[in-house]
Amino acid sequence: MTTAAEKCTGSLVVAGLGPGAIDLMAPRARTALEQAEIVVGYRTYLDLVRDCLNPNSEVISSSMMQEIDRCRKALELAAAGKRVVLVCGGDPGIYAMAGLVFELAKSMDSQVPIDIIPGIAALNSCAAILGAPLMHDFAAISLSDLMTPWKMIERRLEAVAPADFVVVIYNPKSKKRTDQIVRAREILLQHRSADTPVGIVSGATREHETVRLTTLGTMLDEEIGMQTTVIIGNSQTFVWREKMITPRGYSKKYGL
Repeated sequence: MTTAAEKCTGSLVVAGLGPGAIDLMAPRARTALEQAEIVVGYRTYLDLVRDCLNPNSEVISSSMMQEIDRCRKALELAAAGKRVVLVCGGDPGIYAMAGLVFELAKSMDSQVPIDIIPGIAALNSCAAILGAPLMHDFAAISLSDLMTPWKMIERRLEAVAPADFVVVIYNPKSKKRTDQIVRAREILLQHRSADTPVGIVSGATREHETVRLTTLGTMLDEEIGMQTTVIIGNSQTFVWREKMITPRGYSKKYGL
C-alpha cells in the first residue's frame, strides 16, 4: 500500500550555511541549493549565498522574527510538490530552524520528507578562530529570553558555572537586552577567577570579523552584540601566542 509520504512528490531540505564564508559551507548544502526549485530564508543569509543559487530557482526571503512563517511556507510548498530548501545560518539543529520545522510538520500532520544538512556552527567556527578552547567538556547557553524565561537561563548558568565547563554564550547582547551578559558574568565570577581567559568573536569568517582575547574580569569592556559569540574558559584554559587553549589532559596522562 502506498503511504501518504510516498505520494508526496515534493521535499524539504533544511540546510545550514555555516558561519558565513562560502568555502566553509558543506558541499551537500551547496548541491541542494543548486538543485532547489524554491529557496526560502532570512534575507541576510540568502545574500550570503546568492552566487550559489540556481538562476531558475524561485527565492522567497523574509525579515528577522518571521521564522514560523518561513518554516510553514516551506512545508506548504513542499507539500504542493516542490523541491524546497530552507536555509539558515550555522547548523540547522543548533539554535536554528530544524526543530521548528519538525514541530510545525507534526502540528500540520505533514507527510513531506524532511532532510537536514548540517553546517559549521558558531561555536565551531569561533573556537577554530580562537585556537582550541573547546578541547574539554563545554556547555552552550543562549542569553536570549525571547522564548526561554530568564529565570531558566539563569538556573542553567548557575548549574554550569561551578562544574568548570568552558561556556559558549550565544545571543549575548542586543540593543534592548543589555543586562543578561552582565548577570551571566556575575554568576561565572562566583566560581572562577577574574583572570579566566575569554574569547570574543563577532562576524566569524565574514568581512567584518573581529576577534578579541580578554578575561572574565574585563570582558564587558569589549564590544558585544548579537553577531558575537563569547567563549569563557575553564580553570585550565590558557592563552599562548594569542590563541586560547583548553587542555584535554594529555600532559597529565603522558607527561608532555
